Amino acid sequence: MDHHAKYPAIQDLKARARRRIPKFVWEYLDSATGKEATLHRNRAALDRVLFSPSILHGELPVDLSTTLCGRDYPLPFGISPVGMSGLIWPDAERKLARAATKAGVPYSISTVATRTPEDVAPHLNGNGWFQMYPPRDEGIRTDMLKRAKDAGFSTLILTVDVPVPSRRERQVRSGLTTPPKLTPRLLAQIAMCPTWAMGTATLGMPRMRLIDDYAGKVTGLSSTQHAGYLLRTSPDWDYVTWLRDAWDGTFFVKGVLNPDDAPRLEQAGVDAIWLSNHAGRQFDASPAPIEVLPEMRKATTLPLILDSGVEGGLDILRAIALGADFVMLGRAWHYALGALDTDGPTHLVEILQKDMAANMGQLGVTKPTELRDKAWFDGTTSEPRAISTG
Repeated sequence: MDHHAKYPAIQDLKARARRRIPKFVWEYLDSATGKEATLHRNRAALDRVLFSPSILHGELPVDLSTTLCGRDYPLPFGISPVGMSGLIWPDAERKLARAATKAGVPYSISTVATRTPEDVAPHLNGNGWFQMYPPRDEGIRTDMLKRAKDAGFSTLILTVDVPVPSRRERQVRSGLTTPPKLTPRLLAQIAMCPTWAMGTATLGMPRMRLIDDYAGKVTGLSSTQHAGYLLRTSPDWDYVTWLRDAWDGTFFVKGVLNPDDAPRLEQAGVDAIWLSNHAGRQFDASPAPIEVLPEMRKATTLPLILDSGVEGGLDILRAIALGADFVMLGRAWHYALGALDTDGPTHLVEILQKDMAANMGQLGVTKPTELRDKAWFDGTTSEPRAISTG
């Protein structure tokens, strides 16, 4: 089947996935917090980034390869960590790990995934990133790091934009709890999605296996919380220093939106800064990462990674033009799985490649980094205003 004829864009994958994933699970994947203003701000801000098309440049080869923290990648994008990924689609973590290895892009596993690092690592060929929600207990912290390192994960990601649980009202309204309680309403939704239901029945109800290894049976949590909330703490600068000393691999800090924090992160020995507002899921008055990106680029020489709201190859080019070194997507990979199962991630890679190549042809560049300083935000002046990124 020619997936490009039927699903030429991420929005097409999203539409089909929505029909194949139970509503309560869909609300977990697709919702944000509050009035979801930040979710919409991410999209609006990306759409404001414009370029001047280039003409009469002839045929140009396209090279999408890049280097991040000393490692070469054939593409400038990867897979963001998503909690409870295996709830969204059966065995999502291992399926995405295999797809990432096939494409040569990094796969990030969440602390609150439904598979452990040991489950996923054999499918990653050493190209895995481990995202940590910060445990309070030093012993648990140390053991998690050891397990990730022994499994072969090369990069540690500390997520810092979840100091407290968000409310995610839409998720609450859906009836989803952690762990899921199969009420008649939820069972009726599952019955309408037979592929999801059969896959989940085969593997068993998803649970946070890594957290379970430390937390045991925990009760009394709200519907948007999980056992990890009883284990983790809100990290401070000393925590970052501790992790840098304890981890001998590449170290990223995710959830940074204030350029004033960049010099101190440099001093702490962080290898890259990850701009993210958690795709609108944590704080509903957050700026879009793309809006902060130019000032962050001026504030640091560290590599910059960006996520939140990215919906296509043009968005990836926008981010790179304004100073990002690498771009990560989360929801899109799960739309792809929900729409086409194991064919989905490979098709998504092709969508992003084709979209980037087509837009680079319009702009007359052979590499995305040639777009640096050639973009501007619409609506700030009457004339196009180039944004200097350093």
